[in-house]
Amino acid sequence: MTEDDARERILSAAEELYYRKGYAAVGMDELRAAAGVSLRRLYALFPAKNDIVAAVLQRKHREWESSLAAAVADAGTDPRARLLAVYGYLEDWFCTGDFRGCAFINAFGELGGTNPEVATIVREHKASFQAYMTGLVVEAGAPASLAAQLSILAEGAQSTAAISADPQVAVQARGAAEVLIDAAMA
Repeated sequence: MTEDDARERILSAAEELYYRKGYAAVGMDELRAAAGVSLRRLYALFPAKNDIVAAVLQRKHREWESSLAAAVADAGTDPRARLLAVYGYLEDWFCTGDFRGCAFINAFGELGGTNPEVATIVREHKASFQAYMTGLVVEAGAPASLAAQLSILAEGAQSTAAISADPQVAVQARGAAEVLIDAAMA
């Protein structure tokens, strides 16, 4: 197994375990077993658990950005439809059988108070989403302040859907987004 293969196996296993069980609950031995690598190899690639957590979050960030951008692109060229596609993307995600909330919110809740690196990665991810929403809002010809409102709806929907286990939260958030968009563009 190449170094890249081992790294990919470790990150895939860590992502699945952390999301399902929590960051603090997963030990290095459990991760090693799930990844099918030796403890020596694991530590050679990731000297500390924080290194794995950071790599998983960076990977999740790239995945989130590309998946969200694809969903928005699929909505076509209508700026309003592109904004609302964000909530369609959330609904699809909330309907997956393994939805357990936002990995970044989960990481911040577990580790953000004690791990400055995790807190920084989460803040950068959330700022990136805010910037993306600002781009969509400006493209729609609405005031940039709408982006913060729509982002808060999306963030709140993620937390509420995780707690309530109700994917319809995305539909409700979309309805609220429609009202805000229409009011901002009137």
